[in-house]
Amino acid sequence: MSTEGVPVNIPKNLYEEIEKRVAESHGEFKSVEEYVEFVLTEVLKGEEEEIENVVTTEQEKEMKDKLKKLSHI
Repeated sequence: MSTEGVPVNIPKNLYEEIEKRVAESHGEFKSVEEYVEFVLTEVLKGEEEEIENVVTTEQEKEMKDKLKKLSHI
């Protein structure tokens, strides 16, 4: 994965809110860019986990259906 950055435009009021959060993070985040990268990474991870859970749920349903057909449930 490339670590090269690209510019992204966000509303100024959102940028200012993120600046406040960076300042309140007591050094956990060093810049608005670092904070935004962290948040977006977490959101994408969460979406991937949701997709994995959907697949797991679908697989569970298929297994239950198969067991019902075999009269085990």
